[in-house]
Amino acid sequence: MTAIVEERRETIKEIVTDILELDPGEVTETSLFKEEHDADSLRAIEILAALEKTFNIVIDQSELSRMVNLRGVYEVVSDAAGW
Repeated sequence: MTAIVEERRETIKEIVTDILELDPGEVTETSLFKEEHDADSLRAIEILAALEKTFNIVIDQSELSRMVNLRGVYEVVSDAAGW
């Protein structure tokens, strides 16, 4: 992985853990936000909005269904940004 990709992933993880009020060590690429970290739909929308603002991208709300864990968020942001 390039340094840029790693930096983007770290930024995404920071956004997610801040909004979910979790320690970064508690969240893995595959841990499920809703089931394992008690995230609700409002938190998911907050994450989406923060990602849009941080990366200056537009993410369709239909993508929320893919944003169930960090891996999904990475993919959605990457797709939206064209990386």
